[in-house]
Amino acid sequence: MQILTELFDYKGDGVWIESPFFCDYGENISIGENTFVNTNCMFLDNNKIIIGKNGLIAPYVQIYTTDHPLKVSERIIGNGNQTRYLTSTKPVKIGDNVWIGGNSVIFPGVTIGNNVTIGAGSVVTKNIPDNVLAFGNPCKVKKKLN
Repeated sequence: MQILTELFDYKGDGVWIESPFFCDYGENISIGENTFVNTNCMFLDNNKIIIGKNGLIAPYVQIYTTDHPLKVSERIIGNGNQTRYLTSTKPVKIGDNVWIGGNSVIFPGVTIGNNVTIGAGSVVTKNIPDNVLAFGNPCKVKKKLN
């Protein structure tokens, strides 16, 4: 717990992270109280990842903040030993009381509202509003939750 407290920008009381856990930096991650992150999750935190309180993050969930241009001529700069890859970043925000099912992928720039359930295996490419069940590839709202 001490390592996580030092690693993350913010770690609320009662946060539990199963190992192994993978991240780029850690310092861009904030996780609210009583959130559980299950095994083998990968958070590429080149930008902010903010997760609210009382969250459930299932195994193998991936949260990405890094993006690349689609066009090869804009993505790859140089050649040989001097090759570079153009990268941009966008923050990810996940609200309170959110359950993200196993093997889901959250894309850069996505905001997931409060009281949301994301079904297993979803690929979340766009924002998800409060109080809904959403799933699929691409992830879409399937039902409003009361």
